[in-house]
Amino acid sequence: MSGLLRRYLTRSHTLLLSGVLLLSGALLSGAPPLSAAGVAAAAPAPAAGDGPTVATRYGLLRGKTGETAHSYLGIPYAVPPVGSLRWKPPAPPARWSGVRDATTPGNPCMQQPSSTPWGNLAGPGTPSEDCLYLNVHTPAQPSPRQRPVMVWIHGGGFTVGSGSFYDGGTLAAKGDVITVHLNYRLGAFGYLAHPGLAAESPRGLSGNYGLLDQQAALRWVRDNIAAFGGDPGNVTVFGESAGGGSVCQHLVSPAATGLFDRAIAQSGCGFPLPTQESQQNNGKAWADTIGCADIACLRAKSAAELLAASARPTARWVPNVDGAILPSQVTDALESGRLHRVPVLQGTTADEGRLTVATTYDLAGRTLTPEGYPAAVRALYGGRTDTILARYPLSEHGSPAEALGAVLTDSQFACLQSRTAGLMAEHTRSYQYEFADRHSMDYLNLPVGFPLGAPHGSEIRYVFGGVTGTPAQTALSEKMLGYWTNFARTGVPYAANAPHWPQYPKVQTLAPEGITAVDTFPRAHHCDLWNGPAS
Repeated sequence: MSGLLRRYLTRSHTLLLSGVLLLSGALLSGAPPLSAAGVAAAAPAPAAGDGPTVATRYGLLRGKTGETAHSYLGIPYAVPPVGSLRWKPPAPPARWSGVRDATTPGNPCMQQPSSTPWGNLAGPGTPSEDCLYLNVHTPAQPSPRQRPVMVWIHGGGFTVGSGSFYDGGTLAAKGDVITVHLNYRLGAFGYLAHPGLAAESPRGLSGNYGLLDQQAALRWVRDNIAAFGGDPGNVTVFGESAGGGSVCQHLVSPAATGLFDRAIAQSGCGFPLPTQESQQNNGKAWADTIGCADIACLRAKSAAELLAASARPTARWVPNVDGAILPSQVTDALESGRLHRVPVLQGTTADEGRLTVATTYDLAGRTLTPEGYPAAVRALYGGRTDTILARYPLSEHGSPAEALGAVLTDSQFACLQSRTAGLMAEHTRSYQYEFADRHSMDYLNLPVGFPLGAPHGSEIRYVFGGVTGTPAQTALSEKMLGYWTNFARTGVPYAANAPHWPQYPKVQTLAPEGITAVDTFPRAHHCDLWNGPAS
């Protein structure tokens, strides 16, 4: 049992569930694209009943008309990374002639099927290496002004997920923004580091291809989003879990300079990453297990073979500190002030760790007993166990599962994000939140023997809008959508009929019962234990 828990939690620690870059754009008609020779090519007029047509740098797109928002789906932002381009940095897409249909999402990137309370995170389509596509949603109502752009990076532990899993139409329409959701390479396809790949690179780097995909999508936004009615000078990058972690990695990446103007990191920022050297050693060891001594052998393997081999529990598919794309650990960069000075909004959910506990125990047909609680903590924290148990006694929690959930919430999410919010506050406007709808998962009716509360990922649907629940939950969603989109608009989170949101060290508690700013967050989450007295 302890081995199972340790493996699951090691994966979930890097499983920054995150997001798809949603590029929503307003309809632009009459702007013909340039041909490869730089000559304007005539855009065919859409027939009656056809969807809206937009001219990008690469050709014409025809999207789908919606009552409140238009959608442009499956837009290529890079050439397919297949064949000799497997494990290469992304390159711009090829131009096309005629009008490209943009009514169907592109395929998700290669991944194993994922079973979560919300369904298979791959979303529609069949996983494929040919997956570097994005979706744009624009408000149906025309605007004389360019709209703010919100680019969503999905989560999923850098191994699962897609940009199409969440629809950006409601957020675009209600928030009067353009949304962009993107796919990026996952697992071994996105994060394999290997000495042979480093030898191919002019900079001696390998891995981080998924991170480079995200930056390529941001460059596509900068160069094309005006055609959809978006403002290329007002781009917010936002994501959750692995997406939130990616947002913070872009905040300290020199390669992301000038690609975004605000940042939102949900339940993921500052997670420690392996070094380039260690990740290359791990990559070589992994390649050896499938009989490949060089990159030519790895490229000759089918995508299905690599995907099957990548699921081995010893593999760790995450970004690495390579000294260039990621010059250092995120927290080290923040401590030294080496970050893009843009306003940042970040936070966590009140019960992040309870979903991990539910998946490891209840949903797997097991129960965490009072006797098993100390053993579970010891499996994770070893010699610190007695100190931790003294701070998280069973007597202060409703069940052993809730006690372990609190330990995981504080150690892996709450206190780390409290630290990064504080470090950023020394250099830019920094806002922190805690999502605290303790009934946010009730609608799923999961067979769990303890309250799930507000676990990891539960806030996402509140941000994207369309929550169906109690009137208080619906009102909370509307306020959160307002906070997020107005932050994208101005760099300050505010919403109609919602309380003022002060900067860090105040933390905005977002709950159906009321929204309040508190200064007790580090104490409530025992952050002196996890971060040290300075938290």
